[in-house]
Amino acid sequence: MRTRIKICGLTREADVVAAATSGADAVGFNCYPKSPRYVMPARLRVLAGAVTPFVTPVLLFVNASADLVEDAIASVPDAMLQFHGDEPEAACSRYGRPYLRAVHMAEGVDLLDWQARYPSAVALLADTPSAASGVYGGSGRSFDWSRAATPPGMLIRPLILAGGLTAASVGEAIARIRPYAVDVSSSVEESPGHKSAARINEFIAAVRAADEALSITA
Repeated sequence: MRTRIKICGLTREADVVAAATSGADAVGFNCYPKSPRYVMPARLRVLAGAVTPFVTPVLLFVNASADLVEDAIASVPDAMLQFHGDEPEAACSRYGRPYLRAVHMAEGVDLLDWQARYPSAVALLADTPSAASGVYGGSGRSFDWSRAATPPGMLIRPLILAGGLTAASVGEAIARIRPYAVDVSSSVEESPGHKSAARINEFIAAVRAADEALSITA
């Protein structure tokens, strides 16, 4: 199975093009005003115009108001949504759009419990919990991947692995967890929100190499 790739935290048209042409399956735009990668709704429309066919735009929210979500959706009508805060299932599903539900993988967190709590989510995104209270993701740190392991066949939602992945570590993560997709942001950046085309290419090449290695040993 080919591991899908999401490049998140994009703020420049050139970076959107670089991600898409390098082989990314999805590009993420951060709609959380406290993030250094925040993109205003008016700017979203411009960035969405750089997304190539067959690449999925994803809008990331953290405890956002309905007005903010609806404004963002109006700017990117074909986007998938991603909820990264404390939103209950009803708040995530109210927009009638496919959405990813982020799970902060602290010690004792059970993905099967989150799957039961968010039956309308199209996938779960396992991310590193932030050390600071009131901060959601974006730490650039990895978590103990064993926390994302579940009994075979029990997790029926696709799993997206995030949290501090790099070109050097993503191969091991894929071999151990076999996620549906991987999500990267900070390790392919020159500075927050400014991506490096070379680092994007390096990361995607590492994912493809991991997939090839698994296909040989299967």
